[in-house]
Amino acid sequence: MKNLQRVGISAVVVALFLLTNYPQSQAQEHDRVTGLAMDAGWELVQANCTECHSAQLIIQNSGSRAVWKSRITWMQQTQGLHVLEAEVEASILSYLEINYGPKEASRRANLAPQFLPDNPYPTVDQDGQ
Repeated sequence: MKNLQRVGISAVVVALFLLTNYPQSQAQEHDRVTGLAMDAGWELVQANCTECHSAQLIIQNSGSRAVWKSRITWMQQTQGLHVLEAEVEASILSYLEINYGPKEASRRANLAPQFLPDNPYPTVDQDGQ
């Protein structure tokens, strides 16, 4: 019984040590309605982007600033997105780049090319050229 009490006391001591000696998590707050990360520019994204599609489309995607810019351009050219003021677009791109930047892996299945915006990156064919 004394060994069990020592283990319990030891666990409490370790937990208290960890709680007091390690920084608290910097967990980012998310909007309860959209799920978007609440960071500088999120309200502009909500106002301009979720007008036509769900915020989930943003959350499940990722990309560099160039990729997000190409998606905005594609939406403007093919989907009827209005032209954004330069300052608004810059803020939206910064938000997307910081909060939904490139990921190492994706669970999303590949879509047929006609359903995708143009890829801003050069591609390599199967022969490596």
